[in-house]
Formats: sequence, C-alpha cells, structure tokens
Amino acid sequence: MKIDAHNHVIPRPAIDLLQRESVYGVRIEDGWVSGAHTSGFRLVEAYFDPDGKLEELARHGLEGAVLSGAPNLFYYELPPEPAEAMCAAANAGLAEMSAARPGRLWWLAMLPMQSPHRVASVLEDAVAAGAVGAHIGTTVCGAPIDGDEYEPLWSAAEKLGVVVMIHPAYNAPNPALDRWYLGNTIGNLLETTVMLERLICSGVLDRHPKLRVLAVHGGGSFPYTAGRLRHARTIRGELAGTPENPWAYIGQVAFDTITHDLEALSYLIARAGADNVLLGTDLPFDMASRDPVGDITRAVAGPAATLVAGANASRLFGLGV
Repeated sequence: MKIDAHNHVIPRPAIDLLQRESVYGVRIEDGWVSGAHTSGFRLVEAYFDPDGKLEELARHGLEGAVLSGAPNLFYYELPPEPAEAMCAAANAGLAEMSAARPGRLWWLAMLPMQSPHRVASVLEDAVAAGAVGAHIGTTVCGAPIDGDEYEPLWSAAEKLGVVVMIHPAYNAPNPALDRWYLGNTIGNLLETTVMLERLICSGVLDRHPKLRVLAVHGGGSFPYTAGRLRHARTIRGELAGTPENPWAYIGQVAFDTITHDLEALSYLIARAGADNVLLGTDLPFDMASRDPVGDITRAVAGPAATLVAGANASRLFGLGV
C-alpha cells in the first residue's frame, strides 16, 4: 500500500472555528483562505472532505495517508485558551476524517506547544481517540523545542510509542530570505536542520532512546551537513559532551522524500537507509511533490522502493497495512 506520511488537512471543525472567532485572524470567502500565517490559498475539498482526500491521493498514485493539520493552524503565538481550542477542533476533525475512511486515512495530533505542561495530556487523549502520532513545529514562535519544559512531551511520545512529525512553521527572520520565496525554499530546510542538530546536541534523543521523530522535507540540510557537526565535535570546545556522531541517531530520526530532486533523494535513501525514509508529498499545498511514487521508483529500485513507498509508514506509525 502506497502511503503518504506528510499530507495536510484543515478539518471542518477547524474551518468553523476560524470563521467564527476573529482571534485567529483568518478570512474564508468564496473558497479562498487569507490572513494569518498564509499568503492565501484555495480551500479545495482535499483539505476537509475524506472523499476529496482519497481522490487527491488517487491522482498521485497513492492509496492512503497519515493526515496532519496544516501548519498555519499551530497558532503557538496565541494565548493558551484559543490555542487549545484550535487543537481540540482540529483533532476532532482529524479523527472524524480518519474514522470515515478506516484503513485509508490516519491522523497526527496537534498540540498546544505554548503550554508545555499540557502537551502530554493532550497527546495522551488524542492517542486514546485514535491518533498515531503528533505533529508539531520546529520551534514555538522561535523558541527551541529541546528545553527542559518539553521533557513531558518527549516522555509521553516515547511511552505511548508514537511518532512526532516536526514541521517548519515559525522561521527565524532573515532579511536575505525576504525575496524570491527563499523563506520557504531555504528557510524551511534551515529550520529543520537546526531543530535536528539541537535535539541531538541537547541530549533529547539520548534521554529518550525509544522516541521516533519524522523530519520533513528530506530532513532539511541535515543529511548533507551532519558531517560538519561531527567534525566540529572533534575540535571545538563548545561541543564538549555532545554526541560524537549525528548519524548514530538515524532510526530514531526518519525522513520524508520531499527533496524535489532525484539525485538528492537517491543520496538520502543511500545515506539514511531505505528503512528510514517515508513517502511524503506536502499535499494539497503548491509545494507538494508532483509525482511522489515515480520519484521513488526512479531514485531506488526493488524492495527498497516498497519500503519507502508505504511499508515504512505502516511500520513506523503502526498502521497494520
């Protein structure tokens, strides 16, 4: 079964909340979403309708998907009450979409990351309601997620045996990235790279050896720059006491296939291992991979292609397919 591990939705309860409450700063008119956290996009049925989602998957040669809320629903900058209300609405809608098409759609929980004392409880409730993991940002409005305050999250995910997918959302301001959409094409990869290296250097992955994280967009630049961190560890005092080899955490860290480059994808699979790379698309957004299955078969052949196209997602998320 070919399964998309990185596929976004905006469930109906979340849409209703966005339309009802001005605190979220969003307008939805004539099927067009504008306002906070977006430059504008069309609200196609694949965002909220299970059949629309399955039609979208079929057009791309896919049979199932692990659904995650669109990153513009994180709302980490809001006070706890509206932020948790959005999590509750999104999680309820994600559960409804998945329940409507069992064995084809699964879901990842959204968490109120600005309330670290609440994340474990929200995750536990979501898993009890059917979530197969969590979906969080690489930072919380710029604040790293490797601090002590997030130990309850990592402990809960490890104990529950669920994956945490980590997605760029609050990219650090950089005037050099202001033009030409570089905030996405470079900035998103930078955010993921920084997040991964901080999880390693801070000891989060060592303290939680059974924790599994999924780094999207091919892991950012990590697969191509981890050697530099490894080298720096041998010569720089700032890295004293940190792990010797970032590559030792592959397995705890998995990657999706969204590289938009066959040679880069081939390298990622070869370097990380075919059992640590999952098909991802970023659908329905415009930065989605156009031919995700074709990219895999062109990048790798035989049993490795089967692993990447779906078997890894089934194993990692415990989908049983």
